[in-house]
Amino acid sequence: MQHTTVQMISVWILPVLFAITVHEVAHGYVAYLLGDKTAKVLGRLTLNPIKHIDLMGTIVVPIVLLFLGGIIIGWAKPVPIDIRNLHKPRRDFALIAAAGPIANLIMVVIWAGIARGGMVLAGLDFPGSVAIYMMGIAGISINLMLAILNLLPIPMLDGGHIIASLLPRSLAYQYERIAPYGLIILLILVALGVINFVMQPAVQFLYSLVISMFGLSSLS
Repeated sequence: MQHTTVQMISVWILPVLFAITVHEVAHGYVAYLLGDKTAKVLGRLTLNPIKHIDLMGTIVVPIVLLFLGGIIIGWAKPVPIDIRNLHKPRRDFALIAAAGPIANLIMVVIWAGIARGGMVLAGLDFPGSVAIYMMGIAGISINLMLAILNLLPIPMLDGGHIIASLLPRSLAYQYERIAPYGLIILLILVALGVINFVMQPAVQFLYSLVISMFGLSSLS
């Protein structure tokens, strides 16, 4: 089935916005539960994507990568965290970092359910059922990509924060000194195809598993 540019964007835009938004809200909400109210005070504990959108990371980069094929990455404005408000900063920061990828994995299940609903509606010739199915499939894909991407051990990513929280303090300090260059490192690895090479097997395995578990099949 051939899709126009407008169709592709219309199918992917909502899943991408929700994936990135819920990811950031999860960070902020867990921080709030652990004693830091910074995100709440600044109005960032909201599902309104406008509060979280980063022009390059949320819109430009994902759209460009969508049309280039392969792994899609993106990011939102980071939710502010003040570690001074946390009861056990190192442990709590690791939990806050893990909350984002976990939220994406939960959304994988939700979008899979939506895709399954689209299949059922398609069997009833319900108008728009194919669009619902395709949006569900896009939601599965983008959330798997973001979950796995963010678990990579790059300092700016959640995986990097988790590792820093587990390392001895002296090593963690040295490790986190790389953080200002994290985005540059990530973009270089994307350009070289390293990120795609590392992530693709995991994404494909989990995608196939979800498709099988929910009995999803192509409507084309």
